[in-house]
Amino acid sequence: MSKRPSTVSAAAALEGAEGLAAVGFGLFSGIETAVGAAVDPTSAVAVTVLALGGGLAMLGCARMLLRGDSRGRAPIVLTQLFALPVAWSLWQSEQPFYAVPLGVVAVLALLLVLSPPVTAWINFQSGDDEDGSEAGDGRGESQAGSQGDSQADGADRKTGSNS
Repeated sequence: MSKRPSTVSAAAALEGAEGLAAVGFGLFSGIETAVGAAVDPTSAVAVTVLALGGGLAMLGCARMLLRGDSRGRAPIVLTQLFALPVAWSLWQSEQPFYAVPLGVVAVLALLLVLSPPVTAWINFQSGDDEDGSEAGDGRGESQAGSQGDSQADGADRKTGSNS
């Protein structure tokens, strides 16, 4: 299962597109602030920093998803969950040109990133360490050992022997 499913690529592409859009908006806001066109420069600087930082973080999460890193999945889900109320707000303010694409991308990205093929692929990729051993090796042995010890203790109690 080492071949990346198309659903992973599609989810990462949607997150990447949102990240590029956020970076683009951040650059636009920064340029507008720099040339003095911003109504409130303090807020404009904050919006610029948040848009650039958020956009770069979304691009990083898309890259992590493509690499099979499970740490990128939760931020992608959160991004989409935050995008849905924004899309709804845009819809209510009669801006369907922005609301519809944002809402569609958010729903599609959620469906893709939470789909069974993506989950299976990420779990498979995350299950291998760099040295090739399974990630859960240490825990499985200690659990098996403690179960074996408790079984031995139970056998000792039944026979009445103490070791």
